[in-house]
Amino acid sequence: MGSENLSQDTLAEQLLELAIKSGAEAAEVYQSRSLSRPVFFEANRLKQLETNQAEGTALRLWQNGCPGLTVAYGSVTAAAMVERALSLSQLNQPESVELNSKSQSSYPDLGEDVPIEVLVNWGTEAIAIIRDAYPDVLCTAEWECDVETTRLVNTKGLDCYYTDTTLNSYVEAEWVRGDDFLSVADGQTQRNNLHPEKVANQILQRLMWARKNVSAPNGRVPVLFTSKAADMLWGTVQAALNGKRVLEKTSPWASRIGKPIMAPTLTLYQDPVAGPYSCPFDDEGTPTQLLVFIQNGVLQNFYSDRTTGHQLGTNSTGNGFRPDLGSYPTPGLFNLLIEPGSASLQELIQKLDNGLIVDQMLGGGNGISGDFSINIDLGYRVQNGQVIGRVKDTMVAGNVYTALKQVVLLGGDADWNGSCYTPSLIVEGLSTIGRHETED
Repeated sequence: MGSENLSQDTLAEQLLELAIKSGAEAAEVYQSRSLSRPVFFEANRLKQLETNQAEGTALRLWQNGCPGLTVAYGSVTAAAMVERALSLSQLNQPESVELNSKSQSSYPDLGEDVPIEVLVNWGTEAIAIIRDAYPDVLCTAEWECDVETTRLVNTKGLDCYYTDTTLNSYVEAEWVRGDDFLSVADGQTQRNNLHPEKVANQILQRLMWARKNVSAPNGRVPVLFTSKAADMLWGTVQAALNGKRVLEKTSPWASRIGKPIMAPTLTLYQDPVAGPYSCPFDDEGTPTQLLVFIQNGVLQNFYSDRTTGHQLGTNSTGNGFRPDLGSYPTPGLFNLLIEPGSASLQELIQKLDNGLIVDQMLGGGNGISGDFSINIDLGYRVQNGQVIGRVKDTMVAGNVYTALKQVVLLGGDADWNGSCYTPSLIVEGLSTIGRHETED
């Protein structure tokens, strides 16, 4: 299912032609097709293989300046979609038509397909590595190859499309020791190849650290967020860099361009050709671009779609994305990269005399205010540069904006956590609360 197949589909052209004939002055069609082949493991064994296909088409048109948006899944007639979109346009207020004109159309396909047999072998290998060291552990896993084709066509001559093939893995190891239950999870998202031994070894490291339960530190101690946990901080940052938040005056950085807002060790950027979440154009057909948001702690740029960019007096940064097929484009990030340091995770740990490692959290979702209070699902105590055991019933609280001014060291172990590429990092000044009892 390559991009050439979707580009040869005539539904988009039919929709545009019929929309104009029916009285619309402008229209666009967004099409998405996906094929996923997940492989599931349960209780250490292969459980099932699946093949899932999905197809969706969104038509947006303007009649008398009023927008109408309709979505259909699977096969659909052009007449039905146009009729519904025109009817919905009568319920909306006029708005300016934001459409890109003709640009580059054919983009190289990203990633390579991987056979199901390879996915099964990867999953089997990862589980075998874990159980060789811990025979009592029960593993659940999912390995998947996902192929998605996107096409965007409009009445201003734009027609762009590409196919993106990504590989995903998720492995969870459950270890029951009497009344004590431990769950450690890890995974990867990549193109072309996955590394089962890397996923397995990261889980083995956590299991080894958790052999003993110890009391948690209390008060203000240095906290080491692993690359898997650090994403909690960057969610708030992404919201604060959103041009729409700047217009609404809800971003605390709205008037801080050119001023320091973080520790000077931090540089944040997006890169349209980096990693498994790269993409050549946004959902408005604007080419994506390399954009530095924060350079050595100093705020440089916000991100925006076409409408937000015009309202800010700038152009779109190529960040107009649809939260789902039935939504209008809005400012969003396709990836966010935090420039790593050079220290290994072990070297970061050795820097802590008395501290806490946060690896997995319960909840999260701190808002634009940046205030957070999280329960640690999987964390470890460090004394004299050594992990001495796992902590339970422990919380960490603070404020993201304050914490990012107190980042003292970045690791060189950056990895993808969703669409965020982040290293481990040490933050000072956070409050920790945990129980004192030691359980062996």
